[in-house]
Amino acid sequence: MNLQFVTTIALPLVLILIMFGLGLSLTVEDFKRVMNFPRPVIVGLGCQLILLPAVAFGLCYLFQLPPAFAIGLVLLSASPGGATSNVFSHLTNGDVALNLTLTAINSALTAITLPLVTGLALQLFAEQDQSIGLQFSKMIEVFLVILVPVSIGMLVRAKKPVFALKMDRPVRGFSIFALIVIVIGAVTKEWSLLADNIGLIGWAVLSFNLLSLAVGYLVPKMMKISHDQAVAISFEIGIHNGTLALFVAISVLGSTQIAVPAAAYSVLMFFTAGIFSLLLRKSKNSGGALT
Repeated sequence: MNLQFVTTIALPLVLILIMFGLGLSLTVEDFKRVMNFPRPVIVGLGCQLILLPAVAFGLCYLFQLPPAFAIGLVLLSASPGGATSNVFSHLTNGDVALNLTLTAINSALTAITLPLVTGLALQLFAEQDQSIGLQFSKMIEVFLVILVPVSIGMLVRAKKPVFALKMDRPVRGFSIFALIVIVIGAVTKEWSLLADNIGLIGWAVLSFNLLSLAVGYLVPKMMKISHDQAVAISFEIGIHNGTLALFVAISVLGSTQIAVPAAAYSVLMFFTAGIFSLLLRKSKNSGGALT
């Protein structure tokens, strides 16, 4: 796969399509809903914006990840949830309305928080001779590629709700297919690096994925938040937008090595989220809870 084509055309277009598809599922009411459900929203955002980056930084030091992998893992932790998290929440009988609220607010905040968290990772882990960074123009690019397509999608949903509902499934399906192609391309490009470090990065990514899901469920339960809302928060912060992380790594930072954790994560998350979903459903049916 031609890296120039991926960085300048394919990956930005795929991300724009995914964010547009996310916008098709959102309404202004999803943002207003925070006024009716402030506590679970605040807990969910606290887990996403504070706890997860802290977990990612801790895993970087625990596994002694190489600089590029460490930056990539932190970048992944700062990426929001998205349509896939909403699907898993729906399948697990979570509070999908809360999912949509968290997705809407988190996607908006990410345009600011992602460059800040990733910038900190670059300062801590980047080698001195690395000339990568989040320049102001690149921060604006990330901001625009998130908010503009989401806003257009929301506008289409408001003006043409029937069309938006019809487009939701094909847009989501194509987005998943395009993501798989890009992940294969990123893995192929850095196959030797990934093969040499598969144990290291594999365990780090798996640990991050499992901890994200666990934190997203257990912290709300400790805060006396209902099971259905805890499920929604768990999948919202446990399933990250790998495409956004790939976009920032490859198109903004110009590094396929930094993209390796997001590529590995994009494959693993479907298996771990599926197993976690089955455990939650079994727990709910038996009248218990994962504690």
